[in-house]
Amino acid sequence: MTLQEQLADDRRLVAEAVRALSRRTRFPIAFGGLIENGTARMSAFFGNHTDSLDGLAVRPERGLGGRAMIEMRPRMTGDYRTARQITHDYDGYILGEGIGTLIAAPIVVDGKPRGVLYGGAWGRWNIGGVAAAPAVRVADEVAAELSVRDETRRRLSGLQDADAGPALSPGHREELRESYAELRRIAADIDDADIRARLADVERRLAALSGIAQAPRTEPVPQIRLSPREVDVLARAALGETNAEIGALLGLREGTVKAYLSAAMAKLDASTRHAAVVRARKWGLLP
Repeated sequence: MTLQEQLADDRRLVAEAVRALSRRTRFPIAFGGLIENGTARMSAFFGNHTDSLDGLAVRPERGLGGRAMIEMRPRMTGDYRTARQITHDYDGYILGEGIGTLIAAPIVVDGKPRGVLYGGAWGRWNIGGVAAAPAVRVADEVAAELSVRDETRRRLSGLQDADAGPALSPGHREELRESYAELRRIAADIDDADIRARLADVERRLAALSGIAQAPRTEPVPQIRLSPREVDVLARAALGETNAEIGALLGLREGTVKAYLSAAMAKLDASTRHAAVVRARKWGLLP
């Protein structure tokens, strides 16, 4: 994936977050963007009545959003026009849309601001925590997925392209497997169905990389379906972790881990966990 494709993919994530923010809060207007070359460029808008917000790019420290990004906490005002705690660099955009009430929730990844989401309304509102809390949760969800994407891209950048021909080195293959197992663990901790679906797509792409330069299969692949949890524990077992270690990482009882492994082994017709891992890799169920 090129840098431009990554940027477009991340902008789609922001667009989904903007719609989610409007849906989960009482704000009729929502917009947001990620930091590009040091400036948060607004790339997604929802509910606006005019095109006044087009081209809005917020620098850290400037305006309500800039202050939120620098302080890495939400900032809000019930009367934007008279607000004294912020600079008014962007009045032409905000007041041009007629926004009187505004909240800015920063997107913070690994302790650094990556962008900002806004919720707004025409006229004055008493914002309070009722609307602020869900806005912050949406920003946190975006940050969580960006963190996963960053790590996935970092690890994949060290792998050879599928069209390059040579097989992955043992070190790269092991890192691929660790990345896959970690994604499974992260996905297990996320409740949002949309984010889980996107993570599942990344997992499939990682699993597909394990087939680079493999010889074509000469035997049919059995139609085996492992449950998500069976894949979770099998992916961790593939790294040599014990049942206790797997349970601690996935938040499961040791006996529950053993049950999932036994079920996976039965489906794979394997007598040991090692044999189960070998067959799962052979049939493309694990990288």
